[in-house]
Amino acid sequence: MITLGIDTSNYTTSCALYDSSTGNIIQCKKLLPVKEGEKGIRQSDAVFHHTAQLSPLLKELFEKSSVAIDAVGASDKPRTVEGSYMPCFTVGYNTAVSIGAVIKKPVYTFSHQDGHIAAAVYSSGRFELLKSEFIAFHISGGTTECLLVKPDKEKVFLVEIICSTDDINCGQAIDRCGVLLGLNFPCGAELEGTAMLSEKTYSPKISVKDGNCNLSGLENQCIKMLSEGESKPDIAKYCLSFVGKTIKAMTDYAVSRYGSLPLLFAGGVMSDRFIRTFIDKDYNAFYAQPEFSCDNAAGIAYLTYLKETEKNAE
Repeated sequence: MITLGIDTSNYTTSCALYDSSTGNIIQCKKLLPVKEGEKGIRQSDAVFHHTAQLSPLLKELFEKSSVAIDAVGASDKPRTVEGSYMPCFTVGYNTAVSIGAVIKKPVYTFSHQDGHIAAAVYSSGRFELLKSEFIAFHISGGTTECLLVKPDKEKVFLVEIICSTDDINCGQAIDRCGVLLGLNFPCGAELEGTAMLSEKTYSPKISVKDGNCNLSGLENQCIKMLSEGESKPDIAKYCLSFVGKTIKAMTDYAVSRYGSLPLLFAGGVMSDRFIRTFIDKDYNAFYAQPEFSCDNAAGIAYLTYLKETEKNAE
């Protein structure tokens, strides 16, 4: 079975093919252009750029594989909750519906968050997780959530928020610090490389209560450090230490509530090797591989395969 997945998130246009005979995924993706010095992108601009980028990416994807598609999937919202909506996802959804109508194949929809979790399951090789409860973190520019994930026959899995952020997201905090230091947006990879040049060790005072975090004060602290002449590597190291310690505290809270369930980390922030060290000190966690951590359609393609397989088994 060959399944197509499409994801048009806030910062990345992506499409992917999953081949069940080999278990391999081919994907093509491209970041949306963000103006230098900007900390984000307007939804109207995101829709425009997705519309321009998706067709060439699909052409590139189909040139890599000429096999027939058995089912199509797309992300149509950020999260699987009532009222969850962002205009950028309409581009991928409408494209998926159009392709499905032309090739006369079924179309399935999932949330962007579902795709992240599935991509982490796929790329970590921990397929058994989908058969039992586990704790998943979705840490990105648009989301900072710790989730209880349960298997579900209709939707593959259901998610329940254990804890989250009370203000900005981890990825936002990282990008704000990176832009402050003159790095290119999105700033995660460059900030990690910059932090590696620092020889200092930080244990910042964080704000986590009942598992929920506050991150908005991090930017002010980084501004203060810069005004006092602290080096860019040291500021980057402080920023990532703050985020890593925060995620660790959220993990401690989740484990205190739900015990030793498997821990799975997804989202672009969790591709940062330095942040992972905070988790790995105390936990044997599973992570999405770097190419499946940032926004991608791989998880959507895999979920589409699971849903089509389930339908054919009925």
